[in-house]
Amino acid sequence: MALSADDAVRVAAHLRKVLDAERQNRLDRIHGYLRGKRHRIYVPRSATHEYRELVEQAKVNILPLVVTEIAQNLFVEGYRPARKAENAAVWKIGQANRMDARQSGIYRAALGYGLAYATVLPGQPTPVIRPYSPRKFVAVYDDPEADEWPRFGLAVSPGSALDDGGRVREVARLRLLDDTHVYHFEAPPHGGLPRLVEIATHGLGVCPVVRWLNESGDVDDGSQGEVEPLIPLQDQLDNTTFGLLMAQQYAAFKQRWVTGMAIAEDETGNPVEPLNAAVNRLWQAESPDARFGEFSETNLGGYLGSRESTLRLISSIAQIPPHAIASSGAIANLSAEALAAIEAGLQRKVADRKTGFGESVEQMLRLAGLAAGDQAAWRDTEAQVVWRDTESRSLAQIADALGKMAQMLQIPPRALWERIPGVTDQDLQRWEELAREADAMGRLEQLMNREVEDAEPGRASADTAASG
Repeated sequence: MALSADDAVRVAAHLRKVLDAERQNRLDRIHGYLRGKRHRIYVPRSATHEYRELVEQAKVNILPLVVTEIAQNLFVEGYRPARKAENAAVWKIGQANRMDARQSGIYRAALGYGLAYATVLPGQPTPVIRPYSPRKFVAVYDDPEADEWPRFGLAVSPGSALDDGGRVREVARLRLLDDTHVYHFEAPPHGGLPRLVEIATHGLGVCPVVRWLNESGDVDDGSQGEVEPLIPLQDQLDNTTFGLLMAQQYAAFKQRWVTGMAIAEDETGNPVEPLNAAVNRLWQAESPDARFGEFSETNLGGYLGSRESTLRLISSIAQIPPHAIASSGAIANLSAEALAAIEAGLQRKVADRKTGFGESVEQMLRLAGLAAGDQAAWRDTEAQVVWRDTESRSLAQIADALGKMAQMLQIPPRALWERIPGVTDQDLQRWEELAREADAMGRLEQLMNREVEDAEPGRASADTAASG
């Protein structure tokens, strides 16, 4: 049953306030750090242009690299339904919505902010899947830990419209979803009461919103992204880098001094520099009271060591290999086995994310089946997604292991095809077709050989009789 117009406006206005509050209190701050637009370096009002230039150069933004390092190990390349013949078409719906490329944005949003969303609605020729960042979408659940589907979901996006005078004005477009309908609104761009424009029926029986949680097993304080815990260390890294740049600019070289000399002045009374320093020049003074000396340069090793220590802390907390964030001296001359051991922490973290994200991808594909009218796909709760293998192993090692599994454990070779890294469902289908063709040709060849063998005794008797 659809909400009344007044109830729909009230729900949409409330959810937009929730979304705006979450953006202002947390999400916009994380977004600023991900884009390198935020820093905690002190800049006095009287700072010179040179000072401000050094502040800009001191922003060494590691946080996007942390998200990228994990996201590059997450790619769903296949779907294994419980009964392949019934709902294999569900995977094609995802491909029709370009999810091969768009899935990465969902994982990056979930890793960066802690959660991400996607909506699935009926469409022509296939259902329509739309991924969302939590900065543009909010969903409310009766029980956030136990409920599979939310009660309401609200998407907010910028748009434009024509006013009564024919002039273009900015508006915010809102889409409110419940278990039966989609409500479309227009609202002022920076808040205000939305205006209901259209009500459409989707008739799915559930609110068609799927949620990705970065920490899906945490039922206490909700899901936290990878960026927020590292913000203090990012500030520390920027400040250390700024101190290093300041020392390089003003104190990384020796300064010489001289006393006991009378400084000459020009005709306007301004002091004239008495000595011109150069590597091939010698300073001298006629006054017996003149003394020369120098101030030693600032040692940059402390700044470099402090920055290295911060990078190692980031690597440890984020479970990222040290060499992934350019931590100097982290590794050198390591074998493939040692490199795999260094990346073991990252792979454990990736495996944990695959467990939670995989359930959401399966939920999205089930919902796509429901939107397409495929009840078998909707009821298939035993299907599994196939993640691309990104561990540091050579193809020779994998082939050797799979060959031993087929020989020693008597596992059918075709059952091991899907364990080859990089193999997609399309590859498996093509291999199956080629194998069936090869089997058919083999059976035909056996049949022809058998007919030839059966004909040979009669031919031999005829040859004997002719010779007699």
